[in-house]
Amino acid sequence: MQKLVLNYLNDTVEKCPDKVAFSDGTLDLTFGDVYSISRKVGTYLHNSGIYHRPVVVYMNKSPKEVAAFLGIITGGDFYVPIDGEMPATRIRLILENVKSPLIICDEETIKQTEGFEEFGSKIVLFDELLDTGIDEDAIDDIYRRMLDIDPIYIVFTSGSTGVPKGVVACHRSVVDYIEQLCEIMHFDENTVFGNQSPLFFDACLKEIYPTLKFGATAYLIPKKLFSTPFLLVEYLNEHKINTVCWVVSALTMISAFGTFDDIKPEYLNNIAFGSEVFPLKQFRLWRKALPEARFTNLYGPTETTGMCCYFRVEREIGDGEPIPIGQPFPNREIILLDENDQPVTDGGQGEICIRGNSVTLGYYNDPERTAKAFVQNPLNKAYPEIIYRTGDIGCYNSRGELTFVSRKDFQIKHMGHRIELGEIEADASGIDGVQMTACVYNAEKKKICLYYVGTIAEAELLAKLKDMLPRYMCPEKLVKLDALPVTPNGKIDRKALK
Repeated sequence: MQKLVLNYLNDTVEKCPDKVAFSDGTLDLTFGDVYSISRKVGTYLHNSGIYHRPVVVYMNKSPKEVAAFLGIITGGDFYVPIDGEMPATRIRLILENVKSPLIICDEETIKQTEGFEEFGSKIVLFDELLDTGIDEDAIDDIYRRMLDIDPIYIVFTSGSTGVPKGVVACHRSVVDYIEQLCEIMHFDENTVFGNQSPLFFDACLKEIYPTLKFGATAYLIPKKLFSTPFLLVEYLNEHKINTVCWVVSALTMISAFGTFDDIKPEYLNNIAFGSEVFPLKQFRLWRKALPEARFTNLYGPTETTGMCCYFRVEREIGDGEPIPIGQPFPNREIILLDENDQPVTDGGQGEICIRGNSVTLGYYNDPERTAKAFVQNPLNKAYPEIIYRTGDIGCYNSRGELTFVSRKDFQIKHMGHRIELGEIEADASGIDGVQMTACVYNAEKKKICLYYVGTIAEAELLAKLKDMLPRYMCPEKLVKLDALPVTPNGKIDRKALK
């Protein structure tokens, strides 16, 4: 197993320097390009005296942004990706937290950096860094000093207080994740990835580092295509994309609107999904359209370096049954703990807690929230052992497969009953004429509201739900929309609905 993520690039550039590594359909960067750029950026950081520090990358999604990430690691630093899609307040909170000495921009984003100097950061254009001459001795010396516990990125997730949390991951956890993921997903040098997620989420690890490991190719699909399903599938076919690892709502958007009646992904044979529960009706449309494809459900929080559980969907999933999240990746263990921090028994529900190398280093400059989520394993009193408490509820089904139940904060108490809002969504999604759903709870008014996209009228849908659900679970309000709002990562934005 490799020790550092840079080993992937160093090895692959020897084998196929002229092969396209990353492309957005317009700009191509070969492995040779990426290697050269990364060493130029690393040299610039060395010449600037920036070492073992967070370096902000404020660029639009492009192959150049990926090269910037790798250049920052080459310089012995760790990258902090931000994006113009983020609200200005969130960007400023991130900059205040990391206090980066440098912000790397492109021609568009540099226009939006007015006032950023107050955070003590120098602002530079990425293209200007490419004029730097490579100091091979300096780069090699930095490489020799690297440890596998050194950070390589900070990715910010949403905090419950509105203040984002910066998850710090190191070489060790990322390498372990990529090695296990590649084996489970059967990636190789012939893999052609279609990347969906923005590069400021850890979801993009699934495409970036396997591409470097095998000498594969990754296409960074333009965001605008995810609102036009037909054009999106055309893009997949044009570039012969055979592998996608997408959030469920991105896949559902294609199947829910009849796209498969007009066009199918001709080369797609390896499909991973995660971050949300896949509505069974939509999943079956995908399987029908691509009967020979491999489908894998992935689960895992950012705090444990990408995904940590998987389930290959090789059997029929029964009506009303959620697709399991299956079993942990090798070198990880899932512990289900009850409210007294004891293991659950006999199929009971408990909080999903994770132990192993995948657990990240914690939250950057945030010891209080780190201490709440990254805790001593309560089942081990003998020596220090940190586990991550996900806040997700899970259980094992009758087949012994781990199943996601809900978020702790997605459970509500209504009319004296504990309710999983996801159950309401699942039942509504199975009704003819319903394409997509999202259920939210108004705690002030004590009302359940169901938002949906589809052809069925609100009154008819409510009548059907009353036949399916107990009275206390029936939504008090139904709202039909043309489309559900989504987060920058493509997941349903329930906060916006609230």
